[in-house]
Amino acid sequence: LGLTTHPRVRQAAQEAIARFGTSCTGSRFLNGTLELHEELERRLAEWVGKEAALVFSTGMQTNLGTISALAGRGDIVILDREDHASIVDGARLGMGEIKRFRHNDLNQLRHVLEKLPEDKGKLLVVDGLFSMEGDIAPLPEIIPLCREFGVRLMVDDAHALGVLGGGRGTAAHYGLTEGVDLIMGTFSKSLASLGGFIAGDEEVVHYIKHHARSLIFSASIPAPNAAAALEALKIIQEEPERVAQVNHWGDFMRRELNILGFDTGDSVTPVVPIIIGSDELTLVTWKALFGAGVFVNPVLSPAVPQGRQLLRTSYMATHTQEQLERALEVFARVGKEVGLIS
Repeated sequence: LGLTTHPRVRQAAQEAIARFGTSCTGSRFLNGTLELHEELERRLAEWVGKEAALVFSTGMQTNLGTISALAGRGDIVILDREDHASIVDGARLGMGEIKRFRHNDLNQLRHVLEKLPEDKGKLLVVDGLFSMEGDIAPLPEIIPLCREFGVRLMVDDAHALGVLGGGRGTAAHYGLTEGVDLIMGTFSKSLASLGGFIAGDEEVVHYIKHHARSLIFSASIPAPNAAAALEALKIIQEEPERVAQVNHWGDFMRRELNILGFDTGDSVTPVVPIIIGSDELTLVTWKALFGAGVFVNPVLSPAVPQGRQLLRTSYMATHTQEQLERALEVFARVGKEVGLIS
């Protein structure tokens, strides 16, 4: 949303440094909790429609701490095969049994759930907006399956907050906030800072607070980061046109890239992949684009499966029509030079 350089966000961080310094120098359970942290948690919970929220120092720590605290030995964690690495590592840390299903494959998900014992705790964790190919988890179909088989549902909205559901994420996008038990988010994307949070029922969040080792044994998020995230959140709520604009640019670029002949997969968001299919050609194309002044992210195996290597393009509310048209000219020229399009 272009908020990392917003004057209000920078001023909020500077004022927090002047008042609180650069670090709390302790964990949330010692000297690491300020009124600023608690205000941020209240605003986040209200924003995503949950009773309570808990702020961690990073998004990675949020998933590691939350999942390992909730799903231990004797429990089962069900994961989409394209879930973020932090979700997988959180499940491993909890030492519960891990079951995986093909990406967004509802038939295989049902098959996995049907085989699970009724007497075990079960947690399904999915990305809301998948960060590599820009597609969305089918929550309208996943939620009824969770209810049918007694499974709790956690949605990682690191890439969906500020983009989907008027900025409030995947569950809000579908109007299904009540059907999601836990919503996770980060500050390093739309909220222009560093950190993460988990939101849900107050009792569950309280339990996580007292059992998540990545929270208990880590210094808290510094005051300037908390202040920046809080101010960015206020701006998103005050200026919904930013969310509309970033989605407009995503739709525009996806359409234009498809017209040029590029494969953009199943993306429906401002994360628009260009599927290439080999490590070598992905790197060659990335280097040519970079040399022509267009920055994209090369994504190679094993970060994505063989045959799905891609260039990830991401768009901002603050991009201009002129910038994007210039980028399209470069995409067209380079795509022809490397043989991706004719």
